[in-house]
Amino acid sequence: MDYGICNLSNVPVRISPDHKSEMISELLFGDHFKVLDSSKGWIKICIAADKTEGWIETLQSVKITKEYYTKLNEAPFIFTNDLVDFIEDSNANLFPIILGSRLPEYKDNAFKLIEENYLFEGNTTNASSNKASIVKTAFMYLNSPFLLGGKTPFGIDASGLTQMAYKVNGYQLPREVTKQATLGEVLSFIEESEPGDLAFFDDNEGNIIHTGIVLANNYIIHSYGKVRVDMIDQSGIYNQELRKHTHKLRVIKKMF
Repeated sequence: MDYGICNLSNVPVRISPDHKSEMISELLFGDHFKVLDSSKGWIKICIAADKTEGWIETLQSVKITKEYYTKLNEAPFIFTNDLVDFIEDSNANLFPIILGSRLPEYKDNAFKLIEENYLFEGNTTNASSNKASIVKTAFMYLNSPFLLGGKTPFGIDASGLTQMAYKVNGYQLPREVTKQATLGEVLSFIEESEPGDLAFFDDNEGNIIHTGIVLANNYIIHSYGKVRVDMIDQSGIYNQELRKHTHKLRVIKKMF
């Protein structure tokens, strides 16, 4: 079995090996993975962090050894904590990286990706934070456009927002909203929830299709057209601009 790591700012992960195929997630710098299959310039991968499977272009990653893959699994997870920043390689070339990128072997403003040394002088996070920190991170994505499969401030979907806000603060959630909804402790009423808890919403057939992060005073931050703040009640999300409920509440969950 082959292994790889993302050495670009972000790489689309698609359902099938085709640029026209739907994007289901993204790799960010420092994300590593197993290679499951290959097809004409594409590889099918399983992302180590959340087990998402999908296809990326072969050229948009680099190979690593099984030993290095295992080392990354066991090493501390240190992430960037700025919307956008830059890393510098040994030749003084600058590369942009995005909020939530992983910096392997980071120490004293430097890290190493395989055999390449880099400098990074931005903000990082490496420990489990509290719910207030999760809310603060979510607001860093405010007004980011909705993008199906997206995980960055330049495009993000509903479950991408919840996953990234938790990830940056030391808690790994699944990529898919239906899998996120299987976790945590059910809360019976909105009044029992705290800012940082997750709310899930379903369609008329009872399928969970949306999620967001609960805020204080009956508000929620979620990705719908863009990352936005709306009101939430026992019926669901109320959009004041549209003057109607846009999502039907299924359950509120306390993740920790």
